[in-house]
Amino acid sequence: MKRRSLLKLGIGAAVVIGVAGTGVALLKPGLVEDGKKLSPGARQIFAAVARAVFDGGLLDAKDAAGIQSLLDRLDASIAVFPAAVRAELSQVLGLLDTAAGRYALIGLKSDWATVPTAELAAVLEGLRLSGSNTRQQIYHALRDLCSVAFFTDPAHWSAVGYPGPREIP
Repeated sequence: MKRRSLLKLGIGAAVVIGVAGTGVALLKPGLVEDGKKLSPGARQIFAAVARAVFDGGLLDAKDAAGIQSLLDRLDASIAVFPAAVRAELSQVLGLLDTAAGRYALIGLKSDWATVPTAELAAVLEGLRLSGSNTRQQIYHALRDLCSVAFFTDPAHWSAVGYPGPREIP
């Protein structure tokens, strides 16, 4: 194969993948209701990530009510993001909700609903240490959004020794 043919093949493949990814994100968005609520697939993503991030004491993986409450607070947090941020988040979550996107973006083979916590924790650690800025951004988005939703509940503050906001005299 000549160099020119290889370049044409690479450009063609990139265009096809880009169009396919955009199509998936448009057909299966990660955020619904004008980008203000998590789709059912995105809820599964964040439920799995919350179990992996808070495994070991802060949130019991079997506490369905606690995870549901975290997801509801996450909806409230996302609703106030600027439209451009919500659009980008919706695209990433839409891609992560597909098997191909999940594997291509973060290397996760298991489905979000069935992924073992230890496997997802290892994948998240790999994202954190990745040399790819995109993979690191995905890691930070998933982890930070879960953390924001978790710590906006005052009931969780004592678990990390935070006494709450001080009164300003």
